[in-house]
Amino acid sequence: MSDMLIIGANGQLGKALQAHYPDAGAVDMDELNISDAKQVENYDWSNIKIVLNAAGYTNVDGAETAEGRIAAWQANASAVANLARVAQEKGITLVHVSTDFVFDGSKTTHDENEPFSPLSVYASSKAAGDIAVSLAPNHYVLRSSWVVGDGKNFVRTMLEIGKKGINPEVVSDQVGRLTFTSELVRAIEHLLKEKCVSGTYNLSNGGEPASWADISREIFRLAGYSNTVTGISAEQYAKNKPDAATRPHNSTLSLSKIESTGFSPKDWKEDLKQYIKKELSQ
Repeated sequence: MSDMLIIGANGQLGKALQAHYPDAGAVDMDELNISDAKQVENYDWSNIKIVLNAAGYTNVDGAETAEGRIAAWQANASAVANLARVAQEKGITLVHVSTDFVFDGSKTTHDENEPFSPLSVYASSKAAGDIAVSLAPNHYVLRSSWVVGDGKNFVRTMLEIGKKGINPEVVSDQVGRLTFTSELVRAIEHLLKEKCVSGTYNLSNGGEPASWADISREIFRLAGYSNTVTGISAEQYAKNKPDAATRPHNSTLSLSKIESTGFSPKDWKEDLKQYIKKELSQ
């Protein structure tokens, strides 16, 4: 058993972290509800030096509903504040994963010093979580975009659509880069191993930013599907979805800070190729 605890063990990132750190403790909601301050307070933290928080409410549109709003704030803000409090008291290093959604996307590229400008309930709850984490003396916030791993995600959805021979309409005016969970794990390992300065680091895959429509075309190409993709605006896409949250148009994160520590992000196209190869072989 290591001195590390993975929280949110059953999510996309939680699964990737467990595979990388097989000796680490791993809990999900049923074992430790981090939204419950009492549960967090009463948990046995005695041998834990590092907490990897991969938990979170990620249903962006769902957060716009009455129930979702409460759930998002509990999981993404209150829960994180509970962990930050424990980290501060026990001298634990807290690693937390955030999102480009804390910005409104009005800038082409976002660096770590940009002021928060969230557009949705989900985004606001994540920004609040970032602020809470910063109160822990030893912390790393990894701000990611468009996460892909072992779970429900955009790439798997597109592969299913491609397989069925559907020619989809996909948003073409939101631009960014995919972040594979393998890259998030690699970056977490790097920051901890190199004892990098505590703080916030942007982390996505590298390579040229692309729109969702462009990424869809690349998915079909790599999978050998001949489906065609029609680009539509985010506004058009949201027309028939009354609870659709407003999303940033530009999700591209500046990677220069984490690169300055000696970390080289892999091109998203390379990781996408490997991911699709694995998916199609199953």
